[in-house]
Amino acid sequence: MKNPLSSDFIIGFLGAGQLARMSALQAFRYGMQVAVFSDRPEDEPVQFMTPHSYSGSFSDVNSMAEFAKKCDVITLENEFIDSEILSELEEISGTSIYPSPKSFSLIENKLIEKQTFENAGIPVTPYKLIQHHDDLADFGNKHGWPFLLKSSKGGYDGYGNETVKNPDDAAEAFRKLGGDAGHDIIAEAFVEFTHELAVQVARNETGHVVYPCCETVQKNHICVAVKTPAPVSESVQKRAQELALKATEAIDGKGIFAYEFFLTKKGEVLLNESAPRPHNSGHYSIEGCITSQFENHVRAVCGLPLGEPALVKPAAAMINLLGTHKRDAIIENAQKAVADGHLHSYGKLQSKPGRKMAHFTLLGEDLEYTYKRAVEITKSIEI
Repeated sequence: MKNPLSSDFIIGFLGAGQLARMSALQAFRYGMQVAVFSDRPEDEPVQFMTPHSYSGSFSDVNSMAEFAKKCDVITLENEFIDSEILSELEEISGTSIYPSPKSFSLIENKLIEKQTFENAGIPVTPYKLIQHHDDLADFGNKHGWPFLLKSSKGGYDGYGNETVKNPDDAAEAFRKLGGDAGHDIIAEAFVEFTHELAVQVARNETGHVVYPCCETVQKNHICVAVKTPAPVSESVQKRAQELALKATEAIDGKGIFAYEFFLTKKGEVLLNESAPRPHNSGHYSIEGCITSQFENHVRAVCGLPLGEPALVKPAAAMINLLGTHKRDAIIENAQKAVADGHLHSYGKLQSKPGRKMAHFTLLGEDLEYTYKRAVEITKSIEI
């Protein structure tokens, strides 16, 4: 790989949404050029930022070949692609992809992910691959109703997930998620938890850094807010950080990785899901940490030394700003600028209810006060 700090170095992103946009902004800081490949029919946020914009299919290597050959390194914005496709793309283009296709293959769907981390000795939420309708009742009888059915590949923000309360619910959800059509569907037990936690890890050949343990606030399977540091004991925070690093080492990951955990009522920390990319739970780090998850994303995949992830103030609260109308995107009723408050709009052209359109981060000295103030500041915003 050529020197990533040369002005003709091109970092490529598979995916063109807000996560790639925020990483691209950090790449631009280092003088890099940015290329992007989108699989969406509509214009996406990063495509407005660079002349090196390509569109096509994540399932067709030839569709991505011109993009890949243009880049000096490629990284991921999402996991809606197969590891075999990534391997073939890396081979025909000669361009390295990070996380590597091998690392990605160990977590590329929810079933493989659970098996990988379970085999590494990391406690995970109880699960089962559902192969027959009889498996649904068996799982419910063993682990209790309700439970979750999840599409093994492609789910996010509540899409691809169904909560089932009885065998009839389960059969209908199984059909709706594509189980009858041969798609892998897994069942996950509901865990009695007190907090949902998240940790980001950046890792490459120069070393690793582990971000603070934060709490995610969920509503309808969508993260609506993040509190950092998580309002749990230091021992629990440290346990989540240790498991996140262990998970990254288990896949020999190079890049930025995010992990979501449940803190059970019994005090156990269970790994729920991972992401081989920046994550919504780490947006607070742009202003909240010495080095953001997005800067360390770029540093990690380019082989640069990693930056310090420590908080710059004792508390950070991040509020996701979801679409409130189906219309052209415009932020209304945003209050005047406040000290240590930071508004980020993602540049999506169209808003719709529940779609992640922007976020607001507030830094402070006390977590609960900072969080309540952030909620108050953003409650009137409409998009």
